[in-house]
Amino acid sequence: TEITGVIIVQARTGKRPDGKSELSCILVPAGTRGLTALPMKGKMMWRASNTGQLFFEDCRVPEENLLGERGAGFRQMLQTLDGGRLTIGAMAVGGAQGAYELALQHAKERRQFGQPISKFQAISFKLADMAMKIEAARWLLYRATWLKDQGKPFGKEAAMAKLFASEVFRDVVHDAVQIFGGYGLMKEYPIERFYRDQRLLEIGEGTSEIQRLVIARRIGCYDVD
Repeated sequence: TEITGVIIVQARTGKRPDGKSELSCILVPAGTRGLTALPMKGKMMWRASNTGQLFFEDCRVPEENLLGERGAGFRQMLQTLDGGRLTIGAMAVGGAQGAYELALQHAKERRQFGQPISKFQAISFKLADMAMKIEAARWLLYRATWLKDQGKPFGKEAAMAKLFASEVFRDVVHDAVQIFGGYGLMKEYPIERFYRDQRLLEIGEGTSEIQRLVIARRIGCYDVD
């Protein structure tokens, strides 16, 4: 896009001694000859985030554009994913908090049968569960980020935080829309956007299924080569 300065590309640069593909990370500046980026539109969520398809045709860059060691691309991307999962977890906690606050405010202002709907048990229990789940997700995320800051292994905890927080956000925004009722389906109400934007967090930086696989491996369910 017009704001992109450089693209990190993981490309096959040869074969390893075991016959598998050698993957390396390469920096490709925007505007490089042979690089074409086409915008992708029509996303249901994150519409402010530019997304594009990349095409490479006889695209060449100097050897100095190699990022890190040759053949280290797969390991680099896995390490990037661990950190990225913390970012997704933080987005999920923040999004869940925002959806909860909107729902709480609406429940206090919306009146039925002579009182705010927040006083009805069906609504108050939903809000109580939201607050509890968000707090649990927040501290799980804090634990994972603390481990990273201390230079300790944090891959398992990052997967846990990303998985739990993204699914908490899903549960919270679902109940928030229920509290808003029909208003929650209208674009003029911010909760509608929260509902759409949440969906990516269960997919980006590894799906929820992949997070469960990572956790299962780290706790010893499978043999790890």
